[in-house]
Amino acid sequence: MVRRNDQRRSELLDAAIEVLAQEGARGLTFRAVDKEAGVPAGTASNYFANRDQLLTQSGSRVYERLVPDEATVAAQEPIAPSSEKFHGLMTDLIGRLTSFRSGYLALLELRLESTRRPELRAVLTERVRADIAYNVAHHEQSGLPGDATSVKLLILALNWLIVEQLTLPEVFDEEERRHLVSEAVRRIVGE
Repeated sequence: MVRRNDQRRSELLDAAIEVLAQEGARGLTFRAVDKEAGVPAGTASNYFANRDQLLTQSGSRVYERLVPDEATVAAQEPIAPSSEKFHGLMTDLIGRLTSFRSGYLALLELRLESTRRPELRAVLTERVRADIAYNVAHHEQSGLPGDATSVKLLILALNWLIVEQLTLPEVFDEEERRHLVSEAVRRIVGE
């Protein structure tokens, strides 16, 4: 039996994320993952039973990598809840998401692929719902302005701003993106 270790599995999934971002879902093959990871041919197929499993676990891995560490979360806790603090948190969030460009692009590819793969759709739906519920609960506990609907509207608006920044970065310059984040927070939260 082939010895499988968690570190190698993570490395292969990280390679799959890069392949998804560079080549799209159709380019995600075991051979492409092996090449990206710099491992012998056939390694990925020892860790993943089939391409569907590779796609599904790649989606989970992106989310693992997007979760901020405890220090980042603690630094974001508002001392005095305000719309300015809220704006800062949203700006930091966009920065964190766009700094993992390949992960976000891989998620877009996985979302498109999920329209054809029910198992992948189920995994992504569960994860996105959990993230939204966490963000709403965290927001309500923080005392920041706005309600659950405000949080959901900001998620929707800022996700598309991130897509623009990663796919067509010349549409808005950095100053305009900051202004749009500020206005989204101000108009949606109402302060």
